[in-house]
Amino acid sequence: MQLSAVDLSPVPDSGTAADAYANTVDAAQQAERLGFERFWVAEHHAMADTLAGTTPEVLIGHLAAETDAIRLGSGAVLLNHYSPFKVAEVFGALDGLAPGRIDAGLGRANGSPAADRALGTDRHATDPDGDHREKIEAVVAHLADEFPEDHAYSDLRIPRSGAAMPVPWVLGSSPSSAAIAGELGLRYCFAAFIRPGFAERAFETYRNRFDPADGPGTPDSPHGIVAVNAVCAPTDAEAARRRAVAEASFARMRRGVVGTRPSIEEAIDELGGVPDPTPETLAADEWPRAISGDPDTIAGLLEQLTDRVGVDEVMIQHVQADHADALESHQLIAEGVGLA
Repeated sequence: MQLSAVDLSPVPDSGTAADAYANTVDAAQQAERLGFERFWVAEHHAMADTLAGTTPEVLIGHLAAETDAIRLGSGAVLLNHYSPFKVAEVFGALDGLAPGRIDAGLGRANGSPAADRALGTDRHATDPDGDHREKIEAVVAHLADEFPEDHAYSDLRIPRSGAAMPVPWVLGSSPSSAAIAGELGLRYCFAAFIRPGFAERAFETYRNRFDPADGPGTPDSPHGIVAVNAVCAPTDAEAARRRAVAEASFARMRRGVVGTRPSIEEAIDELGGVPDPTPETLAADEWPRAISGDPDTIAGLLEQLTDRVGVDEVMIQHVQADHADALESHQLIAEGVGLA
């Protein structure tokens, strides 16, 4: 099993964005030492008190200078906010900084109405799926210099390293994003920590719709990652205790309280107790929003989930209150699956 990680750059209690970014660098360097396949950084807006990851293109450039070999990418750039040409230029420049190491993770999401207005985003597209597909196609065409000769953009070129082009990925949490990835013949990453119940259907859609693109940077056959919220600790009981932060954060979001993160003690209090440990064997129709366990338990759970969707790479996302706990979790997961 290949392991990867997506980092949200959480702001520590009484900390600043500078502290958050330093922790992201720390996590990326650890992931490289442990043998993780890739390390992605996220894009969220208007959550300055809890998440500093607003501009993955900036963080990726910094991480490129602080690491040597691990693949770096966006999880995701929210393409509905931006021009495809500018996004392609950004990833071309990143490829120049870290040749052959860049993943262009392309997704979409709306934030608060105020943040979307500040970004100049139209929240009322008549065909959001069609618009998203067209933007992804345009980014890929700019990256690969594949516009037809009679196209208005055929003479546009972006600076790159000359090595393998940045690898485009479609990121999503629904069968519609899976269909776009399949029809365009691109790699696909499903965010099971957002909509876990759709994971198997999404990957089935992706494979059924897959049409090889026959272009640079595209796979010959379906190639996917499943992203999972996973917390690992020395014991199942301690892991469940730390998972309380994720469970309480999800509960807050359902109540409309967005962008906050409780401490472990606050989370346990809000939940009315420590969550039950994740069972070692999941029921056939069970896909938790977050899983936890000791290294052996987590390894077994990840194997069950990746087998269900037919992928051999899992991306770890977590919501934890403490940076040291997050690093320990990555270390123990790597040990559990045999990486470290």
